[in-house]
Amino acid sequence: MQVQLERVLEQVLARNPGEREFHQAVTEVFESLGPVLERNPQYVDAAVLERLCEPERQIIFRVPWVDDAGQVRINRGFRVEFNSALGPFKGGLRFHPSVYLGIVKFLGFEQVFKNSLTGMPIGGAKGGSDFDPRGRSAGEVMRFCQSFMTELYRHIGEYTDVPAGDIGVGGREIGWLFGQYKRITNRYESGVITGKGVTWGGSLVRTEATGYGTVLFAERMLATRGLGLDGMRVVVSGSGNVAIHAIEKAQALGGHVVACSDSLGYVVDEAGIDLEVLRQVRDVERLPVEQYAARRSGAHYVPSARVWQVDAQVALPCATQNELDETDVKRLVESGLLAVAEGANMPTTPEAVALLQSAGVLYAPGKAANAGGVATSALEMQQNASRDAWSFEHTEERLAGIMARIHDSCAETAEEYGDPGNYVLGANIAGFTKVADAMLALGVV
Repeated sequence: MQVQLERVLEQVLARNPGEREFHQAVTEVFESLGPVLERNPQYVDAAVLERLCEPERQIIFRVPWVDDAGQVRINRGFRVEFNSALGPFKGGLRFHPSVYLGIVKFLGFEQVFKNSLTGMPIGGAKGGSDFDPRGRSAGEVMRFCQSFMTELYRHIGEYTDVPAGDIGVGGREIGWLFGQYKRITNRYESGVITGKGVTWGGSLVRTEATGYGTVLFAERMLATRGLGLDGMRVVVSGSGNVAIHAIEKAQALGGHVVACSDSLGYVVDEAGIDLEVLRQVRDVERLPVEQYAARRSGAHYVPSARVWQVDAQVALPCATQNELDETDVKRLVESGLLAVAEGANMPTTPEAVALLQSAGVLYAPGKAANAGGVATSALEMQQNASRDAWSFEHTEERLAGIMARIHDSCAETAEEYGDPGNYVLGANIAGFTKVADAMLALGVV
């Protein structure tokens, strides 16, 4: 790493103590930027790196709510508005007990580059709360969402900051959040939040977009070696929205998906995951993935273990950060792994990434591979702004085009900078330069 990059990184680590996920995200990007600074000394002169690593705004607030027993509960809410050089802040809300400022900052920092790669006019942000919706009644989750938005509403807007969903925040929660925003502001401002229901301002394909986009990126990446998903053995981590739609698209392209997981364990179905059963268990009944095995003849459940024990030619980590480590990758490589495309944000540890690259495995980082979700959110914003609604086919075609351009931009940038096939380098440099140039154009702000 260049001396200039090391100096700024040391400052970032010192200014943000204890935020290990944020440190990891910044380090991963900085490791790619040496050649860029050599070609563009103006970035150093204008302190672009220092500004890029300091969020424009960090909001932390109390979220009081009342449970079904009448007891007052208190959670902490966050919104980190990281960079708006390319457009209004854009990024999801995560409700999960692991959420703290470092998680939100890492996600927001990644979102800056991801949004840049889409080519859409959107900046980067992220938010959420340490609230755990699991085991809570619908009434409790609704009251929490209403309290959360009672504070958040004053910080967002279609030209300011546009939240969306993430872990723990699906279409149901988006509805309650938007309903409270509308109630407080007395405005039906559709463009203030994305992931809405299609009957009240949402976009077709938005629900499917992150999972679909991850698989489309993987398919295009495999094509660079004359391969495709048809007939490939695929393992997916997670069983939420992203994972389910990654499974759907992988199966549509001929992939043989044999395993998926949740935080308690994983299921293996050698006959191929039955999406109808999985959706009933996870989407409708909101039960652990163990119930899939109980209802599917031939499937079996492995508790308290990670799904990466299952052999795969294509791995799609779609759960959470740092879920795929060096030990997992070593075993997968030995069993014939060909490609990894990240549906989650930073799910692969740095050591595991290095091992994948040294083994010649195709590897797509999340900021590129899972950008389909936020890209389709931007398409939802377009439809809201024009009071229009597009067909599923038209929107999916737009998504496919965006994912193809992201892939090609990453591949071409990696080749331009002398490391063909390094999608990490390509994604980081392509995402960074667009934001950096915009920051220069806007002056010191």
